[in-house]
Amino acid sequence: MQLKSRYIIAGALLLTGFSCTKNFGELNTDPTIVTTPDVKYLLSYSQDKLATYNGGEWIWEGMEQLFRYTQHVSASPYEITNNVNARYGVYYSQILPNLFEIRRQISTKADKDNYQKIAAITYIIQVLHGIKVTDMNGSIPYSEAVQGRYEGNYSPAYDSQEALFNTWLSELDRSIGILSNTSLANQVDPGTADIFYKGSWTNWVKLANTLKLRIAARLENQNQAKTKDIFKQVMQDAIGPIDNDNAQLTYANPNFSPFGNDINYRSVRYGSTSIINFLKKANDPRLPVYFESNGVSKSLFTGNGVTPPAFMDINDPLIQYQGAPADWTTNPTVAAYISNAVTIGSNKYFMISPINRRFFSPKMNGLTGNYTDVMVTNAESCLQVAEFIQKGYGSGVNTKGSAEDWYKKGVASSIKTMNSIAVTAQSATGFTGDGTTVINNYLAGSNVKFNGVNDLERIYTQAYLNFYRNACEAFVFVRRTGYPKTASAYYAREPFTQTIPRRWWTSDPGEVNRKNWDAAMTAQGFTPNAQDVPTLNTQRIWYDKTAPDFGGGN
Repeated sequence: MQLKSRYIIAGALLLTGFSCTKNFGELNTDPTIVTTPDVKYLLSYSQDKLATYNGGEWIWEGMEQLFRYTQHVSASPYEITNNVNARYGVYYSQILPNLFEIRRQISTKADKDNYQKIAAITYIIQVLHGIKVTDMNGSIPYSEAVQGRYEGNYSPAYDSQEALFNTWLSELDRSIGILSNTSLANQVDPGTADIFYKGSWTNWVKLANTLKLRIAARLENQNQAKTKDIFKQVMQDAIGPIDNDNAQLTYANPNFSPFGNDINYRSVRYGSTSIINFLKKANDPRLPVYFESNGVSKSLFTGNGVTPPAFMDINDPLIQYQGAPADWTTNPTVAAYISNAVTIGSNKYFMISPINRRFFSPKMNGLTGNYTDVMVTNAESCLQVAEFIQKGYGSGVNTKGSAEDWYKKGVASSIKTMNSIAVTAQSATGFTGDGTTVINNYLAGSNVKFNGVNDLERIYTQAYLNFYRNACEAFVFVRRTGYPKTASAYYAREPFTQTIPRRWWTSDPGEVNRKNWDAAMTAQGFTPNAQDVPTLNTQRIWYDKTAPDFGGGN
């Protein structure tokens, strides 16, 4: 039996068979039913679900909502539907149950001490997705979650966001301590059943430390002192955060593509004017990776005696890339070219550049590329370290380099990672070979290198560009920092007239736990069951309450 089949069967049985109270006799006699699954394959199942649940999330939430709010893409505005927030349900139905069951299974083993490091991994996984859930929901059940399965408690309390972060920091620290402990002998190696790191305890520690940085960034607007303390802890750790591409949290599955043929579902998404113009100005090698060419050139226009639209510069060496206004209502003249082609010679050309659809959906329409998801990148980690050093949070600590050093490492990693994803997807790339010359030239360019004037904004901008493959983190970044900043001379946020929701909603769980849910809504200042955008805009989650408005960065 193939590895994937084994862990899916094991996981599915736990999600179904163990919740059933009948036919126990058949369970005891049927040898084909797994009653004591191998914990390694339960681990695989949970890891797989982290990446594969989100096909709908990419379509309904990422491309249709979050990336529009962050202005990574320009797209037709659609109403928010109940299809958003899939992260919440999958946490309690497909991720947490298996992780809890892994630990329960381990606790019953005679050699349970040999599984301490596998158990430690389970906490890192549940913190990873838990952060994503609280990001858009605020208070959620956690300390009493999954007790219904083992203790009959179907009315779990909702932990406040502040309490969640404190709990997760403690769990990450405990996991780091166990995974870093070289004196723990005879630890079971999950091998290839660990589909992310193949049993590399060091890389799991690096991920845990980078997750601590994610929490630190979220705490900054509420508790800057704690942010500084967490950063110092991470930098003082002997292993530290993710600092190389091999330690990135990468999911590669040749049989999986989150979009399939639905990459254009409801509408095509385009590059925004701001992001495409910046990539062009900086001569960024990610431009052809992120966006599709419109197929035109100066010679094509002049050779056919056609004048390009007024918003296009005939002498632009990158004229084949054109963005649309992030909010179509602010510039309807340019937005009209999204649906109206220009006739040049005997052909028609659409001027606005779509997102690179093959980059996101390498199997669309029978294509044969493979999809790669890098859920936590080396670039994110490095640029977060650079941000904190630039803000002075590394005082008195060996940060193993300056803000500029970490910045350069992060930018280089982002370019290499995105290009590698494109190669695997059989998509357009930014360079061939190892890219060293291209990357060094980019870093030396006047629009990218540190200049001693707006270095923090440059770090922010590169973090923003790197999150083009991660809509959830992109939204959190723009929401917490207020960057790109309105009216910036470097990289400005475009005019945007629509009200933006700053969170999602959690639905009434029914009578069994309505009391705790209602108490959590009241404590956060949320109107229960409210799903209208103005309410979701003004009633913010805890760590967002003191954050700047979109575009309102300092």
